[in-house]
Amino acid sequence: MKKGKCTPYVFIAPHLILFIIFFGIPAIFGIVISFTQWNLIDTPHWVGLRNYAEILANSKSTFYTQFHNGLKNTLIFTVFSVPFCIIVPLLLAVALNAKPKGNKIFQSIFYLPTLFSISSVILAWGFLFNKNFGPINKILGKSINWGGIQPYVWIAIITITVWWYVGGNMVIYQAALAGVPADLYEASSLDGAGAVMQFLNITLPSIKNQIAYTLVMTTIAQLNIYGQPLMFSKGGPAGSTSVILMYIRQIAFGTGESIAGIASAMAVMLGLCIVFVASLQFYLLRDKD
Repeated sequence: MKKGKCTPYVFIAPHLILFIIFFGIPAIFGIVISFTQWNLIDTPHWVGLRNYAEILANSKSTFYTQFHNGLKNTLIFTVFSVPFCIIVPLLLAVALNAKPKGNKIFQSIFYLPTLFSISSVILAWGFLFNKNFGPINKILGKSINWGGIQPYVWIAIITITVWWYVGGNMVIYQAALAGVPADLYEASSLDGAGAVMQFLNITLPSIKNQIAYTLVMTTIAQLNIYGQPLMFSKGGPAGSTSVILMYIRQIAFGTGESIAGIASAMAVMLGLCIVFVASLQFYLLRDKD
């Protein structure tokens, strides 16, 4: 202790204790419950893999339909939203890194949405996308039901998500771009390289680690989507935006009898899906040098 070897553990301890209490123990408990039949009140009854068989193999079961529909909708949202959540903030960061006039003001404006709660974001955008008096329909000169017709519902939800999410990744990219040596750009300019060639051959390789990090973290966040479709479209139309977390909450804490075992099994499968996707991304993006 005199040598200070315990100092790092003292700093880590508060977070680690809270992490174990509020995440580690509940996660283990949830995995255990996924092998039981439980209504949140009575004593859990062990059923083994029956809950997993119900959601994965029993095509006649309502839970099978809900799980596969929810997972499909979650993947649709993730596939179409993640590229925009990476590319848009990257382009904004590159533009602001050029130090245009008022860049600090624009940086604040782009980052500000990340400070809002999802409820306030949906309320604001719900007004903008309103079918009858929304500014977006007035600008387009059309009467589009953004909350009730596909693919407009997904377009609206993805637009809202990108606007809400872009600031965090932008700041990460700005910090990464600040560390790229300016002499690389100067040397490439002398060799006749334009802005596009510099971006492809200097900027992207120099911040590839930060891009890999934001790609994985953004994908994980989008696979956990819940608030946007719940508040904007209530999972409609016809369940086309009902994501997996909406079904999990409905089954576990809905108005009817709770079926916590089935809900936990769905949550575990979602967790495994996230681990698989993140591991695959880390493998594909690993540094091969």
